Amino acid sequence: MALVYQHTINSGTKAGLWRIEEPEEFFLEKVPLKRDVSHPHKRLQHLAGRYLLPMLFEDFPLEEILIADTRKPFLPDEKYHFSISHCGDYAAAIVSSTQRVGVDIEKASDKILRVSHKFLTEREKMLLDEQMSAQQLLQLTSLLWSTKESLFKWYGDGGVDFREHMHIENIEGSDEEGKLICSFRKHESMSLTVHYRFLHDLVMSWVVS
Repeated sequence: MALVYQHTINSGTKAGLWRIEEPEEFFLEKVPLKRDVSHPHKRLQHLAGRYLLPMLFEDFPLEEILIADTRKPFLPDEKYHFSISHCGDYAAAIVSSTQRVGVDIEKASDKILRVSHKFLTEREKMLLDEQMSAQQLLQLTSLLWSTKESLFKWYGDGGVDFREHMHIENIEGSDEEGKLICSFRKHESMSLTVHYRFLHDLVMSWVVS
């Protein structure tokens, strides 16, 4: 088993991170492959993400998962709300029996810095201190991107502008873990808290509401 992180968020919500070390056959013993995913590594990521779901809640009905027009996976009876993310050799999942959820994992890369103007507001750019080291700047920018990805997955209906509809108001925490206070403004403004944790060479963020 390669479950490298598991977190009970509340009585009805759990999250986990899986390091993919197994061959495809390992996952296919328990995971129905409904999608035609041709790329071998993307198929492994897909399988590992779904494999995580019943590890968090044993009675999670994998065979009932459907895909919405927005490409968001869901259960038709909403017995569980869930979200999955993949990055490199990792897959993450969050499952809740009572609340909407979103999860994202990201590995810091220079590409995130190059496209930061597309997802950061002018106020959010002020969070990036000029006195930071290059590594600190990359780590924080990756966290801000991951936060907005978690919010996007939490919303689930698409049509979201990462600069206009999602605003990060404040960051509370350390270099290892903490939370971000955000406002989501797609329709009416609402406040949401996104939690984060740096694990291995990744940042993992999640939102529950």
